[in-house]
Amino acid sequence: MINVIFYDLPRVHADLLPMTFTRPVADFRIGITTIREKWAMMLPQDCRYGYRTVGFLVKKYKAEEIDDNLFIAGNVVPNPALVEEVLRLEIGEALFKGDDFIAYRGVSPDMHADNYMKKEYNGECLVLHYLFDIFLNNGAVIKQDFEMITKGRTSCALSASNTVIGDPGLVFVEEGAYVEGAFLNTNGGPIYIGKDAQVMEGSCVRGPMALCEHSNINMGSKIYSDTTIGPWSKVGGELNNVVVFGYSNKAHDGFLGNAVIGEWCNIGAGTNASNLKNDYSKIRVWNYPDHTFMRTDLQFCGLIMGDHSKVGINCMFNTATVVGVGVNIHGSGFPRTFIPSFSEGSPVGGFTDVQLKKFFDIANRAMARRGLLLTDLDYEIFEEIYKIADTYK
Repeated sequence: MINVIFYDLPRVHADLLPMTFTRPVADFRIGITTIREKWAMMLPQDCRYGYRTVGFLVKKYKAEEIDDNLFIAGNVVPNPALVEEVLRLEIGEALFKGDDFIAYRGVSPDMHADNYMKKEYNGECLVLHYLFDIFLNNGAVIKQDFEMITKGRTSCALSASNTVIGDPGLVFVEEGAYVEGAFLNTNGGPIYIGKDAQVMEGSCVRGPMALCEHSNINMGSKIYSDTTIGPWSKVGGELNNVVVFGYSNKAHDGFLGNAVIGEWCNIGAGTNASNLKNDYSKIRVWNYPDHTFMRTDLQFCGLIMGDHSKVGINCMFNTATVVGVGVNIHGSGFPRTFIPSFSEGSPVGGFTDVQLKKFFDIANRAMARRGLLLTDLDYEIFEEIYKIADTYK
């Protein structure tokens, strides 16, 4: 048995906020599955999995460490060649791709160079440094996941009411899915429809695209390439290169592009988020550890939204707006491009703090619709996030 521990380096974890407020990096969704699920599909079946993450998340995401552990960086997306190289590590060896830590075999991943033998990985390797790396690489990862998930399997039959443009073999429909009267274009890549998912009538979908289990694409939607809709989500309107982690809704008209949306979010009807500046200039994105806006080489970047945040109808977001955890936005006008966690209000009336009791009530009401509730550990974690959020206000 291999004792696998997904390891969050502190700076990596900080650069990937606000998504890492509520999960380790290995639980990020990119492509069809999460990073942890990808490793589990490629590693031997007898592996045991755990996490070594930071601070307040340790209570929920734990690991049992032994004398021989395989520590894997949570922000590394695996591929078959990389997995083979990781499995070749001997005790005391660490694998790097340039300056990026990939994996270490031993008792503890002490990053002092004299405590391990460094090996360089020369193959291709996707390492997530910032949240925009998720949507930038999502299309390629969908293709990789599609090949792995569907290999040797047969898709459920696709109804004759649908129109497929391109190779019909690149549409894979899982058991229980409903797809009727849709236009499916696979010329750019595959389309994956998860178990019990729905693609309603009049929807136009371009691959690569993944609709995960129990999720819906509503009638007349326009879903462009490189988009992933995580499980138990509903989307409508126009989406382009969007990754929804899961349990979130953007069910109505409105545009969302080059975006990353966490869990338990809701985006109201008619809400639009810009992904391109009017002057076509490069974009700056809020960086949590540096408490400032970071310059990038990006021309396209839309909304980044942490878990349990809500947006009312007909709201607007400027390019590259970052929204924290537990935010409630409503009213007209454009809010600033960074909205700290546990804030409530509008651009016109201003923002105030959301009290934890109110946040817990809203979160439980939303989760109850899916048969879930916050756990005692969740309460403790959100209390810690609430304290940290004050440092950004």
